[in-house]
Amino acid sequence: MTHVDDGEHPPPATPERFGLRLHRALAEHGPLCVGIDPHRELLDAWGLPDSPDGLREFCAIVLAAATGRCAAVKPQSAFFERHGSAGVAVLEELLGQARRRGLLTILDAKRGDIGSTMQGYAQAYLGPGAPLSADALTLSPYLGYEALRPAVDLARDAGRGAFVLVRTSNPEAAQVQSVGRPSVAARVLAGVGHDNRGQEPCGDIGVVVGATVDLADEQLGLAEALAPVLAPGVGAQGADEHDVARSFAAVRGRVLVPVSRAVLGAGPAGVEAEVGRWAERLATALGRD
Repeated sequence: MTHVDDGEHPPPATPERFGLRLHRALAEHGPLCVGIDPHRELLDAWGLPDSPDGLREFCAIVLAAATGRCAAVKPQSAFFERHGSAGVAVLEELLGQARRRGLLTILDAKRGDIGSTMQGYAQAYLGPGAPLSADALTLSPYLGYEALRPAVDLARDAGRGAFVLVRTSNPEAAQVQSVGRPSVAARVLAGVGHDNRGQEPCGDIGVVVGATVDLADEQLGLAEALAPVLAPGVGAQGADEHDVARSFAAVRGRVLVPVSRAVLGAGPAGVEAEVGRWAERLATALGRD
């Protein structure tokens, strides 16, 4: 049956690209991304029970501290999943509340699979109207970058994004990611760059590159890929805002810096002030538009 446009029900508008929304959020709030990692020891330090109710209270405090002070939040799915369905329900609530507060959400789940299974993950975390849908999802490419195609394509169609592991900050990563010339990391980056062609000033498909990584030594040229960069490793892992500025000056305006332990360690009474301090430190180091 042919659809006839009667003028009263126009077709749905094409969603705005994730890369454009991220670029705008970074320009407005700077590069800080607050990690939301409610592990058992942290909940205990905050005086909260290690339960779904404890998760819920923790998330409410962190969201209030982050609102208006940073570009995005990054919940780590594992710390919610460990509480079973009740914990996943809290994650669902968190994603919805962050959206209503105007915060971009990067769900750190590092999914990676093939075929219909990858499609299922994509539908769960990136599909329009999905209960656990986030603005972007972290993806692992180690079954081959093209195996991520269902998630990459759905993200783009839905106005969402993805961050693909390229060169991570953990010491063990070099055993896989730095192998070969061009390295595995460089080949994954090339795939991301291909998917971002024509998406100036910021593509929808990003990369995860640790702030502790020597990009020159790894021969990783990020600027040409138009990729937003998620740069972990700042704070507890040893990097600081000056390392971020040195490593990512060429992609200034596309860098999102997750900070978790260095912010959350301030406790419920100090987390808001610590968010503000890290936001200022990172914005100053990278320069202001």
